[in-house]
Amino acid sequence: MTDDYKTIDMIDGEAFEPARPGHIRLTHILYLLHAIGLVIGAWSQAATMIGAFVFGWTSIIAIILNYVKRDELKGTFLESHFAWQASTFWVCLIVMLIGVVLYVLLVGFLVNWLLFGLVGLWAIYRIIKGWLALKEGKPVL
Repeated sequence: MTDDYKTIDMIDGEAFEPARPGHIRLTHILYLLHAIGLVIGAWSQAATMIGAFVFGWTSIIAIILNYVKRDELKGTFLESHFAWQASTFWVCLIVMLIGVVLYVLLVGFLVNWLLFGLVGLWAIYRIIKGWLALKEGKPVL
């Protein structure tokens, strides 16, 4: 055997570099941190689910680790999970800011709770879908 041999994982017909067990574990932890942010928001009376998700320390830690570690995952199926988590976070932040602007303009107070509730449900869906795909060892689409 030569040192040039490289193992490739085939997942649903796509070729990926093998993911290290430590990176898989980290991705599970990041999903857990995001899920904790959503749960804290869902049970908190002081903040909305999305507010806790975007501004809670668990999601902030998760998004920072997401960006710090993402270069290590290039070419693996975990790269899709990191992009999925990051896009979920940023969309929630943007919607939160839009809701705040609408509220300040006094037009959003009627739709804010609906808007935040729908985005909260969307975030829950994204975390569950991504985590289940990770559990199956597949990229998230």
